[in-house]
Amino acid sequence: MPSQRAQSLQVLQVASAFERAGAPTSLLHAQRIPTPSLPQGVDLFTYYALAPGPRPRVSAIPCTDWIDRVPTLLQYVPARVQELTFARNAANFVRRNMPDGRVLSREAESALSLLRGSKPHPNVYIEVHRVPGGKTRRRWLIEAAAGARGLIAISGGVREDLISMGIPSADILVEHDGFEAGHEPLSRVAARAKLGLDASAPIVTYTGGLLAWKGVDLVVDAAASLPDVTFVIVGGMDRDVQRLRLRVEESRRAGASANIRLEGFVAPTEVRTYLAAADLGLVPNRSKPAISSKYTSPLKVFEAMEAGLPLVVSDLPSLREILSGDEATFFPADDASGLGVAIANTLGDRGRLNQMAERMKERAKLHSWDARAKRILAWMDQRESLASNTRGVA
Repeated sequence: MPSQRAQSLQVLQVASAFERAGAPTSLLHAQRIPTPSLPQGVDLFTYYALAPGPRPRVSAIPCTDWIDRVPTLLQYVPARVQELTFARNAANFVRRNMPDGRVLSREAESALSLLRGSKPHPNVYIEVHRVPGGKTRRRWLIEAAAGARGLIAISGGVREDLISMGIPSADILVEHDGFEAGHEPLSRVAARAKLGLDASAPIVTYTGGLLAWKGVDLVVDAAASLPDVTFVIVGGMDRDVQRLRLRVEESRRAGASANIRLEGFVAPTEVRTYLAAADLGLVPNRSKPAISSKYTSPLKVFEAMEAGLPLVVSDLPSLREILSGDEATFFPADDASGLGVAIANTLGDRGRLNQMAERMKERAKLHSWDARAKRILAWMDQRESLASNTRGVA
């Protein structure tokens, strides 16, 4: 931390919400080499636009890290070494400093490091964001699940696959991602003025990562058919931004209008400004792989809820699970033409657009990180109470 990857934002928001809910929380993350730096005078919580309130303790855990010293195609082995050494060192840190505390791990490797041995940690939970495809990692997840107090699935698709692996449904709680509440709302006029955007033009925005399965290339194609609409694309790792920039330039050379504004990665504090400036947001996920169609619980969806921003989204189980036709317009996944039609139709119906915005704001009440943290803590209390009663009966 900090990082251009969304998961670093997610884990800090999750940890902060637990702290605000009254559960003293420590966040352990890998100490990368080279260590990422924050802007001068800015702390981690300000950088990530965390709401006011109590802060979790954040500790960087040493690990073996040479990932960035080798080309991308050769990073598989160093990435696995980094994960395993972090898991071991984080587990040792927990055993020394919080032997009886609750542990919520995003990775099976870290959970296993606490569950193996002569004295397994008594209160390990696992938050599962995707079910691994490889045999070794699936075996690790099954072993970790058997010793864990419970599992939190980030989506119904994750829950279904966990059950198919033999994990009892009663041990799984589904909790989607959320958004950081507590910020002052920003008007559309003020947001557009801040970003130098036309005050009256229709503006469509995409915020988030630029990996291929996110489907942002569909946005480039759809933009070519809607020259009067301004498209603003925000986010992405540097190498993905460069790849998309070349794609946009190719589109322009083929005759498309210059109606795409590619911003690249911006500080999390700025994302809300882009959402506030837009008439419509996009979630154009591809139909493959499974992380896109079944597992994902996109932060951008919940951030749009807070902003009251209607969405055009791919018609996939992962998104149907979160949204209905009252909040979003669905288009056939992988279909750039269908995306363009959905955007045009939604922008052209101002009455429906306003209704969708109101519905998004209403839905947001259920999806703040604070509401999520309270539900998870109540579920953990139930799991531990049940285990205690069972021991008493035995």
